[in-house]
Amino acid sequence: MSGFGELEPEAAELVRPYVITKGRGLPDEEQLSLITLVTAAGDEQQRPTRLSPEEQGLLDLCTAGYLSVAEIAGHTRLPMGVVKILLSALTEGGYLITRPPVQRAALADRDILEEVLHGLRTKFG
Repeated sequence: MSGFGELEPEAAELVRPYVITKGRGLPDEEQLSLITLVTAAGDEQQRPTRLSPEEQGLLDLCTAGYLSVAEIAGHTRLPMGVVKILLSALTEGGYLITRPPVQRAALADRDILEEVLHGLRTKFG
């Protein structure tokens, strides 16, 4: 058992994500999925001066270019839920830009591919 003023390590880890996110809830999966791409907004002068260390770290990480939400969570080693909440807050503040991932290309028609192959065989033997 611990003394009155001490927190056990398990209790400290349970409190920390709540404190980091300031009690905010998870955003919709449609808003931020694991493969949503995130980058910092272009205007560096609009950067807030009063960000938590975690928010500042996310903003700094996103200035390099587009990263997926999963990549950001991996780089920061923060829980995925915490990363989504912080990214959502920074996006709502106008500091980050998100965009859905590029849609998967439609499969080519088999007949067209066979015609191309036939044409290549005819031309090049």
